[in-house]
Amino acid sequence: MRKVAALVAAIGLLVVAGCGDDPDARFNGRVLDQPYDVPDIALTATDGEDFSLAGDREEPLTLVFFGYTHCPDICPMVLGALSSGLTKLDDDDRERVEVVVITTDPARDDEQVLRDYLDGFDPSWEGLTGDLGSITKVGDGLKIYVNDGQKLPSGGYDLGSHGTSVIGIDDSDHASVYWSQDTSPAQFASDIHTLLNEDD
Repeated sequence: MRKVAALVAAIGLLVVAGCGDDPDARFNGRVLDQPYDVPDIALTATDGEDFSLAGDREEPLTLVFFGYTHCPDICPMVLGALSSGLTKLDDDDRERVEVVVITTDPARDDEQVLRDYLDGFDPSWEGLTGDLGSITKVGDGLKIYVNDGQKLPSGGYDLGSHGTSVIGIDDSDHASVYWSQDTSPAQFASDIHTLLNEDD
């Protein structure tokens, strides 16, 4: 079934047409006119197994974020808003959403570090690590910038800027929706419910 993909296309038409004046009914994410194909590149999940966004997802909607565990501000802010938003969903909606966090700092974020970090948000979330070249290729395919971090004399890392969007991948293996770093928990919850329940 391709329900989520079909609904994303329908939402895109409504956004372009400017339908509706009710701000509570507005779709908050950015729907892409030409969705990106999800790269079929295997990274390493927190259980040590290979995981490809194109082949190993199980739910109709997958939300993907690129970040790193030592990020002092944006990453915990975005992941906190997403986690809070998901708690606002009913059980049926929540069970059809998968969250995947891909590290942009694989030198420090091994499987266990990622698992411990993500458990602080939601134990069901998956974390992916691997070599930086593969991570960068996945990011490039989804139009997410991944910076090649430089080690500082102090021993820390300067990762510079990195993509801060949450990406929605539908059941046709297309990255079709993006949410900005400023998306609130209520906006996440509203949009996810809309994407999952087009027949309601």
